[in-house]
Amino acid sequence: MDEPLFRAGRSRQASIVDVAALAGVSPATVSRSLRGHRNVSAQTRQRVLDAARELAYTISPNASGLASGRTGAVGVVVPFVTRWYFANVIAGLHDALSVAGYDLLLYHLGDVAARDRFFERMPLARRVDAVVSVAMPLPEEHTLALRALDMPMVTVGACVPGVPGVGIDDELACRTAVHHLVHQGHERITMLAGSDDDGGFGFVSSHRRRAGYLAAMAAAGLQPCVHPVDTYGIEAGIVGMEAILGGQRLPTAVVAEYDELAIGGIRAMRRASVAVPGQVSVIGVDDHEMAAVVDLTTIAQPVREQGTAAGQMLAAMLDGGSPGVDLVLPTRLVVRGSTGEPFNNPRYPTNPPA
Repeated sequence: MDEPLFRAGRSRQASIVDVAALAGVSPATVSRSLRGHRNVSAQTRQRVLDAARELAYTISPNASGLASGRTGAVGVVVPFVTRWYFANVIAGLHDALSVAGYDLLLYHLGDVAARDRFFERMPLARRVDAVVSVAMPLPEEHTLALRALDMPMVTVGACVPGVPGVGIDDELACRTAVHHLVHQGHERITMLAGSDDDGGFGFVSSHRRRAGYLAAMAAAGLQPCVHPVDTYGIEAGIVGMEAILGGQRLPTAVVAEYDELAIGGIRAMRRASVAVPGQVSVIGVDDHEMAAVVDLTTIAQPVREQGTAAGQMLAAMLDGGSPGVDLVLPTRLVVRGSTGEPFNNPRYPTNPPA
């Protein structure tokens, strides 16, 4: 009688090759079966599970990767990890990819210098099975470096030629914001814009939102006024709004490029005793988790859902499906208490309070 491939009491653990031999399949089929891939029949998967149970087999990520050619990981490249948008996209990616049996390997770049070092080292090879780039503007040489990896890739919130992506129509979002204010009767509408080059990346969404504001103002026959700030977040909104309040004439409404700018702007106006929306209406873009707390009217975008959709698209590609196509998710106007009809306060009809 042939000796069993694995005996109870042996010092070594069962390998994926042992499980494959007992189940009568290839090691690659064992890996796919244990990871729940859809291209394995129910009968084959059950044979593999029975063999793994009999041999008390514990999955080794390294051995599984060698046998199947897969690492079971997806690389996620992001400029910033802690910011609200990126954190929610990552959560959505995890929702979709964990169900498909993949782990996330996160690469936080932070600025252009870190991005360039990352692409010089290119640590993705042999570590991941696919890549997700989140709102990461990439020059041509970096795009070519990713394509040279010859693995599935999806983008979120950015456009890479030839790579499927998930996002929103940023121009439409800001056009909708301006249309809402114009419908309420506003004419002096200023845009509070984020830094042109936050971290040195030059985010596409920032330029598109400004383009949407300018297009809507032109369509309404109104004079645009873009007030950029050099920093990011709520503090940037405070600084930007203080500068606007120090101008010669107070706008009746402000479109903030993103909600954190709007939240900071509202805080600055409250400090200056400027009524919102009594003297100045404010609208943002995003529907940040703090937007409802400050009663901010905003253009909501489904951030976590974008991550989930990108993860599902990538999982399908990894499972042998055809490359995905660009997916644009809808935005919607959420009217709260920070916008209303324009009202000229007789205390300072043309000048902001001291």
